[in-house]
Amino acid sequence: MDRYYATNRFTVRKDKGAKFEQRWTKRKSRLATLPGFKYFHLMRRVKLNEGDSFPDNFDYVSLTVWADKKSFNLWRQGDAFKEAHGGTSVWAFTKTMVQSLRVLKTAPAPAFYDGLLQLSNPPTASGEIVDGWRTIEADGKQTLTAESFVATNQFYVLPENGPAFEARWAGRESSLKDLDGFVSFSLLRRDGRAKGHGIKPLEPTEATYQSTTIWRDRKAFQAWRDGQSFKNAHGEKDEKPAAPQKPLWTKPPTPVFYEGVLVISSEQGA
Repeated sequence: MDRYYATNRFTVRKDKGAKFEQRWTKRKSRLATLPGFKYFHLMRRVKLNEGDSFPDNFDYVSLTVWADKKSFNLWRQGDAFKEAHGGTSVWAFTKTMVQSLRVLKTAPAPAFYDGLLQLSNPPTASGEIVDGWRTIEADGKQTLTAESFVATNQFYVLPENGPAFEARWAGRESSLKDLDGFVSFSLLRRDGRAKGHGIKPLEPTEATYQSTTIWRDRKAFQAWRDGQSFKNAHGEKDEKPAAPQKPLWTKPPTPVFYEGVLVISSEQGA
């Protein structure tokens, strides 16, 4: 494991996205000052193409990258977590959100991951950070300007196929770190042992792995997707292709895309 990823998934009421984002800008948090912190952003789900459908009802996902699970647990058990969530647990935060702003349809759904095959570049630019959190104006009427673009692919892999699936990814050719606009990549393996703070058992219909690539913007993502690096990584080289590999998942992968706002990064990147 190279990193530990903590996410929280949110379903926001109709036309309440700007209010939801504003709430995040006003949080009291010292996240960037904490030992082991690597990266944070709030992800706003978007369609890559008109007519695309979504696999679930989550409109937003908060994503925090930690150097390891120990660093995450120290934050989760400390005062900084309580300050950021308005209480002693994610559920206390949920109650505050629903009662005061009434922007959420349902309670947040936490999901945690082991980050494998981590690649990252130092940030080329960063918004103003004061006392560990971004300072940014939000009026609650307009959504925030996108600061990153996130491409994910959800995989439904049975436990017995996990080692082979990870080995296949480890053997892929990649030049991501050399590409303009590349920020970070990780193959996320769902942490099924995580407990507490509103975590529910992993459903059989949920993805067990997720590839997550963060780009500076959608233009950088599209340039990669249209280029040779994408073809090489996905087995589209000019030479004669090898025999197709047997799928290790129970159903086709599901791509999901996001715009990232409130980006906070360590000097080394994610």
